[in-house]
Amino acid sequence: MKMIKNLFFSTFFFTGIIVISIVFLPAFFLPQKVVLIGGKLMGYWSSFCLKFFLSTKIVIKGLENIIRDEKFFIASSHQSMFETFYLQTIFNSPVFILKKELLSIPIFGWYLRKIGCVSIKRDKTTKDNLGFFDDISKIISNSRRPLIIFPQGTRVMPDERPSFKKGASRIYEELKIKCQPVAINSGYVWPKKGLKHSNKTITISILEPIKSGFSKEEFIKLLENNIYSELNSLIN
Repeated sequence: MKMIKNLFFSTFFFTGIIVISIVFLPAFFLPQKVVLIGGKLMGYWSSFCLKFFLSTKIVIKGLENIIRDEKFFIASSHQSMFETFYLQTIFNSPVFILKKELLSIPIFGWYLRKIGCVSIKRDKTTKDNLGFFDDISKIISNSRRPLIIFPQGTRVMPDERPSFKKGASRIYEELKIKCQPVAINSGYVWPKKGLKHSNKTITISILEPIKSGFSKEEFIKLLENNIYSELNSLIN
């Protein structure tokens, strides 16, 4: 039964993502805000498939903590594909920081460019990476969309607690704006490897903002502690 549920979920989920992508292909020639609607639809579609095929309950905590009427960036835990889709429905079409290789994928890569994603070559110092902070500073200055980063660097299993990458603290230091921490235990339902699990709960915890002004070292320690403390309380 578990295998059948996984098969139905994967078939309908990816078919839906492909259909949405095809429907929005003409939008590549329209303003960016039209394409961003497609991203939100993908987020709603992912939650529908989880609820319908895997009987997943999705709980959002801390909506009152969302920063409003000022610039901020989001730092979220990363356990599955779920958050890359669903966070677009909670926040105002966030700008993702992602590895440069994703931009080379046909159609998907075009979509990422169109919605203004910022690319970086991980663990490398390149000419492109040197201009990275200039790029994100311009985005923050000229847009109301928040930046989003996954400080763990990649998807991790729900029981893993790797140290956060230094990139998050450098962004915090460079931008001098508040950080919105988010803890998501999606790996208990949709792990990065293996079968998906049914009849479980995904909790999205929007934590209290971290104000600007801390040192890089203080910030990353506080961010890591806050997110991991919350994840430890959400063990499924």
